[in-house]
Amino acid sequence: MVTVIILTYNEQIHIERTLINVSKLTDDIVIVDSFSTDKTQEICERYGTRFFQNPFINQAEQMNWAIDNVPFEKPWIFRLDADEYLTDELIEEIKTKIPTLEEKYTGVFLKRRVYFQDKWIKRGGYYPTWILRLWRNGYGRVEQKWMDEHILLSSGETTKFEHDFIDDNLNNLTWWTAKHNNYATREAAEALNKKYNFLEGDNIEAKIDKEKQDSTKRWFKENIYGRVPMFVRPMFYFFFRYCIKLGFLDGKQGLIWHFLQGFWYRFLVDAKVDQIETIAKKENRTVKDVLVNDFKMKL
Repeated sequence: MVTVIILTYNEQIHIERTLINVSKLTDDIVIVDSFSTDKTQEICERYGTRFFQNPFINQAEQMNWAIDNVPFEKPWIFRLDADEYLTDELIEEIKTKIPTLEEKYTGVFLKRRVYFQDKWIKRGGYYPTWILRLWRNGYGRVEQKWMDEHILLSSGETTKFEHDFIDDNLNNLTWWTAKHNNYATREAAEALNKKYNFLEGDNIEAKIDKEKQDSTKRWFKENIYGRVPMFVRPMFYFFFRYCIKLGFLDGKQGLIWHFLQGFWYRFLVDAKVDQIETIAKKENRTVKDVLVNDFKMKL
């Protein structure tokens, strides 16, 4: 009924938890690994997964490589991250509803529930986050973006399921900040591409659509947040999340999360955009050249 596909790189801290969990849903689990150096492969093979390896460029490229090269025999595909797992309620919902869905439905939006330092981040506009993670085999590809990539459906309609999947990363803050430093470079590339148009690819349309949270969020990001002056907008965004959207009610973990993810990370993106444009102007280079040669991005 469903193939679960998971992208991995050095995920020994998470992958066994995820495999035990999704085995309740399916016996077909595909791993696409970026040549892990820890025990990720050993654990995956122990649980009988189909294990593939491919050099990593970004999540979109890796998922599309899997879609193009892995033989999928089940009628539905579920994309899951290695630090995520499904609630028992969602597992039962998928088992019950997928066989009865009308043919017109080719994609399913699911709710992501984020935990940070053992705390469910309920507020700050962070829950529920609706993401298209489940689609009919042959109908979905990932849009060509370096960050915030989503599944694009070739045709058909979407529906929503009621229950949640969980994002619960177990790594420490040193790992988290290093990861988001890398993400900030990718996000800066996306922001610069919006301005200079040096990358090609089909993307989700940014528009207000009450049925599609991803399109609506992208519209606000491009048309509201993107028009506020750099370095000022992270301050307003943090205030909006932490005060207006009641992020302060998430306690100590909420303060850390909303400050780091809602202010520090966004400020870092602006700082990188500014630095890249400054280098390009000063040295009479394109921003793409700076990203490729100074920031080592494979554009």
